[in-house]
Amino acid sequence: MIKVVCWNIGRRLEPWRELVQMARDGDADLALLQEAGSPPGELVDQIDHMDGVFWNRQLYDRWPLFVKLTDRVTVEPYRQVPPTGELGEDLIGVSGIGTIAAARVLPHGNEEESFVAVSMYASWLTVHPSTNSSWIYSDASAHRIISDLSTFIGHTDPAKHRILAAGDLNMFYGSTGWRLSLPDRERTVWDRMQALGLEFLGPQLPHGREAESDPDDVPPDTKNVPTYYHRGGPETAVNQLDYVFASRGFHEKVSVRAMNEIDQWGSSDHCRLLIEVKGNGES
Repeated sequence: MIKVVCWNIGRRLEPWRELVQMARDGDADLALLQEAGSPPGELVDQIDHMDGVFWNRQLYDRWPLFVKLTDRVTVEPYRQVPPTGELGEDLIGVSGIGTIAAARVLPHGNEEESFVAVSMYASWLTVHPSTNSSWIYSDASAHRIISDLSTFIGHTDPAKHRILAAGDLNMFYGSTGWRLSLPDRERTVWDRMQALGLEFLGPQLPHGREAESDPDDVPPDTKNVPTYYHRGGPETAVNQLDYVFASRGFHEKVSVRAMNEIDQWGSSDHCRLLIEVKGNGES
């Protein structure tokens, strides 16, 4: 089993130390980060020494990236280039700079159990000045992510794919209210993921702590679990912004839960998502 952590670390330094500790404790092999920034100075040499732990060091500090935490996985990152008709084996065409980081992951170096892992970050955008509006929206960034994910879809049968995509979409699953969300537009993101054969894995109740007060813009019977707080601390978190998808068929080998209990939240305003990917011989 390979353990993957998905985490928006908000350009903080302490989460890097927590990731290193998770690796030492056997709780994480790979991290999919958003708003990663740079690691603290005392870890830079250690990270470099650990054979390519820190991928995409040159990217802007809010962008997603990969962190290889243990030698239980081999990671082959895809270098980002503008979308083109033909791409090399180690290239991926991206239409939204700073929305994804993608890599091929080989658990225990095993070719047969390899999968594509994608760290997603649907950044907020502002509307055009001609609208005379102050709206911000994230669905356009999410759709750019989906368009770029499409390069890994080469068959009509989703079972032929092994894709894991996780990250911060800055939107509410199942939203119906219009105070903080654009429900009709956000719904199209989940529809397109489903059309690509990517199953929504949550996390959803009971795989995480339930919010202590009603979340914004979703029905009272939502199964969303809080993964983000705006002010205060983990105890004030009510909204879910972070999600996981996996290829239909492959998704049966993937489980996910939100590490959103108050005493396990971590040092970011987003909690960690723990994703476990089972090998072919594991049930």
